[in-house]
Amino acid sequence: MTPQATATDLYEVTMALSYLREGMTAPATFSLFVRDVPPQRGFLVSAGLESALDYLEGLRVEPADAEAFAAALHRPAADLAPLAGLRFTGEVWGVPEGRIVLPGEPLLEVTAPLPEAQLVETCLLNMLNHQTSLASKAVRCVLAADGRPVVDFSLRRTHGIESGIQAARVGGLVGFAATSNVAAAQAFGLPATGTMAHSYVEAFADEEDAFRAFARTHPGPVTLLVDTYDTEAGTAVAARVLRELNRGPGCGIRLDSGDLGVLAERCRRLLDDAGLPEVRIVASGGLDEFAVDALVRSGAPIDVFAVGTRVGVAADAPYLDSAYKLVAYDGTPVMKLSTAKVTAPGPKQVWRRPGFRDVIGTRDERPPADGGPLLHRVMTDGERVGPRPALDASRRLLTDDLRTLPAEAKRIHDPVSPHATISPRLSRLTDEVRRRLQGTARAA
Repeated sequence: MTPQATATDLYEVTMALSYLREGMTAPATFSLFVRDVPPQRGFLVSAGLESALDYLEGLRVEPADAEAFAAALHRPAADLAPLAGLRFTGEVWGVPEGRIVLPGEPLLEVTAPLPEAQLVETCLLNMLNHQTSLASKAVRCVLAADGRPVVDFSLRRTHGIESGIQAARVGGLVGFAATSNVAAAQAFGLPATGTMAHSYVEAFADEEDAFRAFARTHPGPVTLLVDTYDTEAGTAVAARVLRELNRGPGCGIRLDSGDLGVLAERCRRLLDDAGLPEVRIVASGGLDEFAVDALVRSGAPIDVFAVGTRVGVAADAPYLDSAYKLVAYDGTPVMKLSTAKVTAPGPKQVWRRPGFRDVIGTRDERPPADGGPLLHRVMTDGERVGPRPALDASRRLLTDDLRTLPAEAKRIHDPVSPHATISPRLSRLTDEVRRRLQGTARAA
């Protein structure tokens, strides 16, 4: 769903209108970045860029939107008429989805006439902040699972349907094996997965009737939920049904409550004793990377982890300290000098060097000999540059980055994030702009 022009904070409207009335329509560059990673994060995964480009391509302020702005401001409609017809005509440089980013590194930079670049701030922050948060949480589940499949069960607990679709998409991006979200599976070419609810079992006279009825309806491999009443007894019933039906590989049982590690051990023995070593054990129920890590380290014989609530809302870090700051206007670098929120001036580039010894510099400076650019031009004149990348291409970018990311950044507990350095040229420019602005302030 692409947001309407009115999906913005009111102060974006008031500023854009003032810029238009003052004739301030020269190109402006804004930089969107995350100041620092949340606790228990050693890195971030870029996500949300494609949603942002969809939004920018489709942005149009229609006369009805201008009237809505006027109503919100309690102003005559004619006062907001200058905004009618505004669309995004600028350029965007962005970090491709799936690349790992570090604190302070721009995820995206926008250069456009000042009113346009200002009006899009709220939606761009919303899209990149939310999806990068989810991707950075979800990838840690993949790391914790240590090669075991992870699937997305989050839709019923996410903060809205659109959020659930985004959670499923970034799950696919970071390497989840499947999603329970049918709409997302269809939209993004992801495998869909699902079992049954406790209510299904409760609706029958007993578990065996439920399991047999479910298997009759679904002739392929089935996964049976065994903990509605007594987990071990339910597993014994499931084993009997699966053995008699002789469904072959791909079938499983799901554990959704209790001490998952202990129960998995007991259920594995029951399945093996029944001659069903190929039947998988799927675990769900409030899992995130911390729980998955503990289960894997304990040696629990769990084959698939289904994660939902805690991952779909990035429960321990549901937002990022992200910002969208003006760094240049009409060819002049600018910066913010507020305490603890100083920004570096000018359009930028990030060079990825071996070992994640990244360098943030000015966009037009010579790159380090061993560095490759992280930001790429993805939009010009308000239109995408090149086709939309496939999700598996983004997944490969992440896989390649993870391969060289320092081990301490990938730790589940107490990770340590690498930090980029600032190039000498950007440092000099920052000092020059600071002195200019401080001199202007003293003169005033």
